Amino acid sequence: MKTILLVEDDVMIAAGLLYALEQEGYVVTHAKTIAHATTAIVTNYFDLAILDMQLPDGNGFSIAEKLSTTPVIFLTVVDDEASIVKAFDQGAHDYVTKPFRIRELLARVKRTLSAEAGGATSSYNIGEIRIDVAAGKVYKSEELLDLTALEYKLLMIFATHRGQILTRTQILENIWDSAGSFVEDNTLTVYVKRLREKLGQSVNIETVRGVGYRVD
Repeated sequence: MKTILLVEDDVMIAAGLLYALEQEGYVVTHAKTIAHATTAIVTNYFDLAILDMQLPDGNGFSIAEKLSTTPVIFLTVVDDEASIVKAFDQGAHDYVTKPFRIRELLARVKRTLSAEAGGATSSYNIGEIRIDVAAGKVYKSEELLDLTALEYKLLMIFATHRGQILTRTQILENIWDSAGSFVEDNTLTVYVKRLREKLGQSVNIETVRGVGYRVD
């Protein structure tokens, strides 16, 4: 399921959006302030962020800066051209002005997520590691690495979320063994250790104590 960060301080608007988004099957984290949103970003990965432009402790731009690879939809009463241009210049994927129709916003959310999925690359490079997604092969410089299916899947999770802290729960929810059994927390530790040994110094898989892992 896709995860969405909703930052909106208006209680009524937030309640309506939460209900509508969850009815569509999205997992939504709601924050009312920049401080709350920052805490959520540190401990969670989000597929999309819907940010109110004007908040009690600042503006949505400061949150967007912390979401380096997460697509952003700004939600605001500000509809002047300068603000809209600034939003897109800073990487916003969409800009919705209040008042808005829920169904229209849901359509924009779906379109943004679909565009992100459709833009998936056929290869990834991390340090000296190159992942050939089409062939399902991983190279260290020009050396082909022998990774198990789970090790490959784990590496792909890190590759597609570079620079982001991934909680152990987020990783576990995306890894299943070949028999369809859920991988346990202790098993994840073992696989990360094995992956580190095979990658050597080529990739730094950083342990974020008490939270999870991050690959820069």
